[in-house]
This record gives sequence, C-alpha cells and structure tokens, in this order.
Amino acid sequence: MSIKPKISSILPERAIPGAQIEISGSNLMTAGDSIPKVFANGIECRVTAMSSKRILANLPKIDDSSAVIQIETHSGETNVFVITLGKEIANEMHIVANPAIDPSDDAVILTRSGSRGQQLANTIFRLETDGYLDELPVQVLNPTGIAFGPSGGMFVTNRAEGTVLRIERGEEAVVVATDLGVATGIAFDRVGMMYVGDRSGTIYRVSETGDAETFATLEPSVAAYHLAFGPDGRLYVSSPGFASHDAIYTIDSNGSVERYVRGLGRPQGLAFDREGNLYVAACHKGRHGIVRIDDITQTIEQFVAGNNLVGLCFSRNGEMVVATNDSAYSLNLGIYGTLLGN
Repeated sequence: MSIKPKISSILPERAIPGAQIEISGSNLMTAGDSIPKVFANGIECRVTAMSSKRILANLPKIDDSSAVIQIETHSGETNVFVITLGKEIANEMHIVANPAIDPSDDAVILTRSGSRGQQLANTIFRLETDGYLDELPVQVLNPTGIAFGPSGGMFVTNRAEGTVLRIERGEEAVVVATDLGVATGIAFDRVGMMYVGDRSGTIYRVSETGDAETFATLEPSVAAYHLAFGPDGRLYVSSPGFASHDAIYTIDSNGSVERYVRGLGRPQGLAFDREGNLYVAACHKGRHGIVRIDDITQTIEQFVAGNNLVGLCFSRNGEMVVATNDSAYSLNLGIYGTLLGN
C-alpha cells in the first residue's frame, strides 16, 4: 500500500508571484513516479527540482493575498499548506530604491526613474490607501531615494544631477542640496540631519541650509547606496556589487565604518522593524527576496521570496510593501517599522 504524501513546511511562508518556494515533506515522489504537480490556488506551478523530501517550485501569477499550496503525486494528494502572498498594488514603474510611506496619510510613494539622464513625463506617484494611483505633476529627473524629513516634507535624490529636492505639495521641486555626486540613498537621523549616499564612494551629511560635508567613505557601488537609520542611532548602508558576499555596513555618529553582516548578494533597499530586526532586499545562499537579520544574533534568513526586489518599507497598518524593478506588492504581515527606518 502506498504511503500518502505530506507537506510539513514551506520556506519561506511569504512570497510574491513568480518567486521560488521550497516545499519540504515526506513521500513527495517515489522511484519511477512521474513528476509531481504543485498547485497554488489551483494553478499549476513550475517545478524546478524534486526529491521525496523536497520540491522547489515557482509560483504562478496570482492576484490574491494568500496561496493554498498542494502537491499531486502518483500516491495521492498532500495536505494543503497556506502561505502569505504579496498582492500587486502598482506596475509599470521603474523603482531603483525603497518606496516610502507618507507619514501624514500612509500613501505609498513610488518612482518611475528612467535611465540616467532620461526625462519622463511622470516620475513620482502616490498610491492612496484606497488603491488610487496618482501621478504627481512635479518634474524630477531620475528620482532615486525618497525620505520624509522630521517635519513631514518629502525629499528626493536626483542621481543624474547630484541633487536633493524637496517636493512642495506634489507640484514643485525645490533644490536643497547640490554637488552630491551620483546621489542615491537618503535618510534622516533623530535630530533631523540629512544623509545622502554618492554611489561613487561618499556618504554626505547635509545641514538644513544645504551645506554638505563628507561623513564617511566606502567602496563604490555598482548601483546605489541604500541608507536607513537603526534604532541604535547608527546609519546602516547597503552597497550592492557583483559578488555573492556583499556586506551591510554601519556608521556611527563619528563617521566610523564597521561591517555589520556579510554574505549577501547585491543587497539593496533596507528597513527596520520596531524590534530592531533589519530587512534587506538581497540574495542569500542563492535565494532571492527579502532577508531578515536578527537584531541579537545577526542570523540571516530568507523572509520573503521574490525576484528582482530592490526595496521595501512598512506601512502604519503593519503591511510590508516590497518593490521590484517595475512593480510593488503589499503583504499583510502585522510588522511595524521604526519611524527612522521609513
């Protein structure tokens, strides 16, 4: 008598459509079996590797906030296993860093950045809480990093011109700092001081009057510096490269740089939760998505599976918004970010 197959776990239990998940269990296939079929909400997934205890499968495009996973084998069907699924909230974007949350109303700010020097008709968008995507009339060349200052104002970096712009009422872009190289990441510390990453190798500290000074130096990045302040007051920086062992760096108030963790492939956008755990868009041990780095142990685990992820942020409702190069997804996870991390 054949033994019924069983799913015991799925890693990670959170994913966006198209991502690869790892299904573990028992009797998932036996010698001479045909290829087992994996279904997500009744839609067949593409199986990429298989054994009696493990199956790797790519999720299909599903417009839902969860997916019911089940495997069909020669011996029968497995139990069902439910995972959280990112629901698409915007597409046809060109996102190169974290999206951002407007602290005044929880709208998600997204970009259509374009290639360097390319001027597009609309480059900054507001996704309202009711799902309406609003094109802001303001004209910004190559918007890259987005951050909200202590008074609630929106600031955007322009990597083509090396400037930081303050967005007034969504209609006017006021230059507040210049000569910042290839300006990419942007973040504010507890006292409201602005920090901007020039991917050529410099982190600038910018005063309220727009005067910039070199705060720290790092190795140049192939794409962009991504910045976030941690609950400990240190500035955390990712610097994507071509290797699979890139690091996350910390910079203290004196500008001293230390390596925080290493072993990530092309780490990009990052954000903290209120417990101090760090989330990074990166590849780890060949798995793409969002990784979580434990605040105490610095243990790295894949937390959300997804391809081409470049950034993330947390809403005030406990949702994680993740961004690929061209789309954004929302996952209802009940995780709340720090004010400085957003």
